[in-house]
Amino acid sequence: QVQLVGSGGGLVQPGESLRLSCAASGSIFSVGVMAWHRQAPGKQRELVASISTGGRPFYRDPVKGRFTISRDNAKNTVYLQMDSLKPEDTAVYYCNANLMLTRGWWEVHWGQGTQVTVSS
Repeated sequence: QVQLVGSGGGLVQPGESLRLSCAASGSIFSVGVMAWHRQAPGKQRELVASISTGGRPFYRDPVKGRFTISRDNAKNTVYLQMDSLKPEDTAVYYCNANLMLTRGWWEVHWGQGTQVTVSS
């Protein structure tokens, strides 16, 4: 069974840092784009950052300069280093990945979500 398991959330004060991790496991032939999304209470889920297989990152404006996305292809794992956290970063963070399960067959899978709370 293929799954994405995220971890690393928690409660921090404004200005502090957190590092999220998300690992894909199971019968996976290849891993494509990996990404982090977030959903704040009462709001729609939104993309935070994504990273290509070759390591090219993309960031939405609200997190540029503060968040860093990276991946370890040998471990099928994506990371999100979050620095200078703000209260508006409070949300449930979800990872997702485009996974090739058999040659030529791709599926998008999501992790279970991890809570990040930024509050003084």
